[in-house]
Amino acid sequence: MRNKNISRRKFIQSTAKFGLGASILSPFLNLKALANSSFLVPEIADDYKVLVCFFQGGGNDSFNMLVPMGSEYDSYSETRSNLALPQDDLLPLNVLNTGNRKFGLHPSMTEIQTLFNKKKVAFISNMGTLIQPTTAQEAYDETVPLPLGLFSHVDQQQEWMTGTPHQRAIKGWGGKIADSFKNINPQNSISMNISLGGTNIFQNGNETIEFSIGVEEYDLGISGYGDDNWDGFGQMLTKGLDSLIEHKYNDPFKQTYVDVIKNSRDGLEIFREALEQTEDLNTPFTQNQLSGAFKTVAKIIKANTLLGFKRQIYFIDYSGWDHHDELLDNQNAMLGVVDAAFGEFHGALEELDMLDNVTVFSMSEFARTLTSNGNGTDHAWGGNVMVMGGAVNGQKIYGDYPILNLDNERMLWDGVVVPTLSTDEYFTELAQWFGVDSSLIPQLFPNINNFYNLNSGQAPIGFMNI
Repeated sequence: MRNKNISRRKFIQSTAKFGLGASILSPFLNLKALANSSFLVPEIADDYKVLVCFFQGGGNDSFNMLVPMGSEYDSYSETRSNLALPQDDLLPLNVLNTGNRKFGLHPSMTEIQTLFNKKKVAFISNMGTLIQPTTAQEAYDETVPLPLGLFSHVDQQQEWMTGTPHQRAIKGWGGKIADSFKNINPQNSISMNISLGGTNIFQNGNETIEFSIGVEEYDLGISGYGDDNWDGFGQMLTKGLDSLIEHKYNDPFKQTYVDVIKNSRDGLEIFREALEQTEDLNTPFTQNQLSGAFKTVAKIIKANTLLGFKRQIYFIDYSGWDHHDELLDNQNAMLGVVDAAFGEFHGALEELDMLDNVTVFSMSEFARTLTSNGNGTDHAWGGNVMVMGGAVNGQKIYGDYPILNLDNERMLWDGVVVPTLSTDEYFTELAQWFGVDSSLIPQLFPNINNFYNLNSGQAPIGFMNI
């Protein structure tokens, strides 16, 4: 019979104090961070680094996010027709590396404009999944190997998350990186891969699974489960799950499944305790799902003085970019949400003095056709992404932003742009900054040698200060 005067959390804390319970709490929690009802406070490692993957599921129309101005605007306007943004509405960028070429941002991205001009944001242009360098003619004639399911949401999302456009896979490059760093965090405790976007391929490795939590920092665990639950359903749920977990099974698969649930349950208690004992941020965040996700990431980063990570990878999913219709209105609203969240998260990192330790990078499975389908755009290929952080070589646009006329040599059809940069180069540079050994890069991205010499001594693109 359960002692109602001792909560499960108190019990876990007590066992941690005396060095007990390691087998039932691993791999999710850090016993070193606990002593009685308070935490020890280790220093954050000097080489503490965080990657935050911001995934725009659906295919962001990124040539209306980053837009040519000046002499190139007319080509853009003619090609985009009724979807072209007025040049006077664009937010000018003071780009350091494009010479006389002028660019602006979507009018809803005022925060990102400011951060770009402060060298905290960079854009990478005309990037997409590639197996080898490819011209538009080669792609049209199919004389070179092309990514599988080139215009398919499912296939392209999978390939951005796995780094293997030549084959379908279920292990992500974020998960594989976590595998290689499995011993770097103290006692290999809480999974270094934390998802605020549910289960995902990106963080799934050979030995790593994501630690999935809700958008709010206390939205943890199983709904209705807990010692302090007084409603009838909650009590029944708690009793039933406890009975399931405590039972010993002869079937090894059943026992493994139950062990995972038990470890997760107990680990969540410690994880929640770390957040509860961490003071709130002073930086205000907007009340919506995306800002809430970034706020939670910032709060966990702040709690790292209690948890002791050296490396972390976060995944935030903000889907709904498949704008076959009502592109202008929908993108205006959604980019405004993104802009606010990026600005708020940057402010929180400044508050925590963690800006140099954290890099946010965007992904979206493909861009959209430059031509209008009437009131929206369809699936395309090469597009633009953005990166934010103190280690970013900002205020620059990397890659080859194409002239947006339909007779450009990079155009496939209907304004589908063939990429000039591969996702492999993008991901490799992020991995290098994170500290992944060069010898492991080809295991993560098998096609990288088609685009980049790992022994060159130079970064693949140059957007990170490595």
